[in-house]
Amino acid sequence: MSILADRGTGDRYVLPAKAANESTIRLLLADRKQESITVYTDGFRAYDPLDEDNAFDREYVVHGEGEYVDEGVHVNTCESHGSLARSWLSPHRGVSKDKLTPYLRAFQLHRRVFRKPGKEALKTILEAAQ
Repeated sequence: MSILADRGTGDRYVLPAKAANESTIRLLLADRKQESITVYTDGFRAYDPLDEDNAFDREYVVHGEGEYVDEGVHVNTCESHGSLARSWLSPHRGVSKDKLTPYLRAFQLHRRVFRKPGKEALKTILEAAQ
């Protein structure tokens, strides 16, 4: 599972990913519409090729070296959202990776309507169902 957070809009995306490698990372970022993207990551090696790609500006922190925030560079939003997704999935005990997408879509919808008032929440749910 991979988490993308758009710092401009505040939107968060929980995406199923069978492997955390360079090709998966590129596929996840390919849908982004901006010409230049700043990608904030941790020090995971799969992100290293992004340093050499002109389409991405990569800034990162290395947790293994005790670095968690460096001015505006952090991955706390993604880690927090990932923690929420894992705890939300835990009652379902062992969702297979092949069936993960519908569960993650339900989680994202739940997070979008979480604190909205009744009519606004219902409108969001109905729009998602279309």
